[in-house]
Amino acid sequence: MEHLLWLQVVLLGVLEGLTEFIPVSSTGHLILMEAVIGFQGPPGRVFDIAIQLGAILAVVVLYFRRLLDVLLGLRHDPAARHFTLAVLLAFLPAAAIGAAAHGFIKAVLFSPWVVAVSLVVGGIAILLIERARPQPRIHAIEQLPLGRALAIGFIQCLAMIPGVSRSGATIMGALLLGVDRRTSAEFSFFLAIPTMFGATVYDLYKNRAGLNLDGGLLIAVGFIAAFLVALLVVRALIGFITRHGFAPFAWYRIALGLLALVLLAVT
Repeated sequence: MEHLLWLQVVLLGVLEGLTEFIPVSSTGHLILMEAVIGFQGPPGRVFDIAIQLGAILAVVVLYFRRLLDVLLGLRHDPAARHFTLAVLLAFLPAAAIGAAAHGFIKAVLFSPWVVAVSLVVGGIAILLIERARPQPRIHAIEQLPLGRALAIGFIQCLAMIPGVSRSGATIMGALLLGVDRRTSAEFSFFLAIPTMFGATVYDLYKNRAGLNLDGGLLIAVGFIAAFLVALLVVRALIGFITRHGFAPFAWYRIALGLLALVLLAVT
C-alpha cells in the first residue's frame, strides 16, 4: 500500500485519540477529515468505528485498578454492584436502538453536512447547559440513581447522529441530571467501554464480507495510534474540565462547524 495511505491512517488514529473523550465528536471529525484528505478505507465506515475501540482501551488501562476493584467486589460490595448496574443500564438504549437503526444511520447520517450542522447545534447546546445546569448533588458514580443512569443512556443515543458527540451527549445529560463535572466525565469514560466494544463487534460482523488483510492492517494501525494518543488525553481532560468547564469545547465546535458549512457550500 502507498505510503500516503499509511500516513492518512496514522493521522486519523491520532485525530480519534484526541477527540474521543472531549465533547467535539470524534466520528464527526473523522468524517470531515476523510472528506478533506480523500481517505478510502474499509467498506461500511467500519474503520471509523473500530479505531474508536483503541481510544476506549486507554480508559481500561488508565482505570484498570478501579475496574478490577469493581469486578472483584461484585459478590460482596453493594457499591461495586451499583456501579456495574448503572453502566449496564446506561448502555442498553444504545445497544437496542443502534442495532435497530444501524443501516439508516450509516446510509443517511454519515454526511459532512450532518456533521457540520450537528457541531454548531451541539456547541450552542453545551453553552446553554453550562449556564442552566442545576447545582450538582451527585459526586460519585456509586451515588448515581439507576433511573438517572438509564436516562443518560437514552441521551447518549443522540450521538448516533455524527457530530453530536457520544461523550458530549452523556456528559451534558449527566450535568442536567445533577451530576458534577468530574463524575459526569468519568461516567462517560466507563460507559464508552461497553458501548464502543459493542458497536465495533457489530460493525465488524456486518461488514465481514468486505474486509481483507489490507483493511485489517489499516484498522490495526489506526487502533494503535488512537490508543496511544488517548492515553495522554484522558490523563489531562479531568483536570482541564475541572478548571475551565466545557465552554471552550463549545466555541471550538461552533467555529469548526461554521467553517465546514462554508467550505461545503463553496465546493
